[in-house]
Amino acid sequence: MPTLHPDALHLMDLIRAAGRPPFESLTPGQAREAYAAGRIALQPPPDPVAEVRDLSIPGPGGKLPLRLYRAAGTADAVLPAVLFLHGGGWVVGNLESHDGVCRRLANLARCRVVAVDYRLAPEHPFPAAVEDSATALAWMHADAAAHGFDPARIAVAGDSAGGNLAAVLALMGRDGTVPAPCFQVLFYPVVDFAMDTPSYARMTHDLPLTAASMLYFLDHYAPEAVRADWRASPLRAASLAGTPPALVMTAGHDPLCDEGRAYAERLEREGVQVTSLHLPGHVHGLLTMGRVIGAADGVLQYAAAVLRDSWRPG
Repeated sequence: MPTLHPDALHLMDLIRAAGRPPFESLTPGQAREAYAAGRIALQPPPDPVAEVRDLSIPGPGGKLPLRLYRAAGTADAVLPAVLFLHGGGWVVGNLESHDGVCRRLANLARCRVVAVDYRLAPEHPFPAAVEDSATALAWMHADAAAHGFDPARIAVAGDSAGGNLAAVLALMGRDGTVPAPCFQVLFYPVVDFAMDTPSYARMTHDLPLTAASMLYFLDHYAPEAVRADWRASPLRAASLAGTPPALVMTAGHDPLCDEGRAYAERLEREGVQVTSLHLPGHVHGLLTMGRVIGAADGVLQYAAAVLRDSWRPG
């Protein structure tokens, strides 16, 4: 297995020095507090953007909070858009935890970004997060004219649990359950709840996310009886054909590495245009660790370039 990148080694030194307990030793409330504190310490200053606006729409569980971003230097006109779904194991994370990522992505891709504060487990287990994400995507298409979204250029994106939700939306769009996104960006996504790949066996300690941490999140989000459902495990869908072009990013020191790479390979095998980005020396969660992990901004720059290319006419 490749050695950890020096930035990732420094990250682990910082985590050990801070005495941060593993997620699986915490209650969901404690895990949310620890995650929020870590993101503040590990993220660079947020990019200024032309607009940040909070609003809520009717959702399956009541009001569904959204946050809208518009890239700096863009006129108040129709722009391509990204529905961004935050990571955090469906248990932690919110609009604040990924605010910096959404700002940076909006500026780099020259687009609008809509972040979704979907309901979290264990209070709201599967499929609540899927339902909220689908509601947000449908709203973006229905209200595109009012908010300056180009309905022909709406992509879905997310990291980790958010990557799982983005992949599920891409399948739902293919099937006509929701409006079809034009592109899917999956940053180190969860795509199979079986937890039986070799990378799970390797990633057991001294990492931001371990196999035990993933089991903790899955136990809160999805009972075993539903884990084979493709809306939980998109890798188990009967077919991935017909889903939109994809960017799949994986990290070598991540329990999710093997399933993410398998998803990219299967997408390509089934006729989907795929761009794969693998960082062998890096760890799960790096996008929200840009103060320490230098590659974080490079990944966002690459993703934005791929998105801009996908949005070009013709």
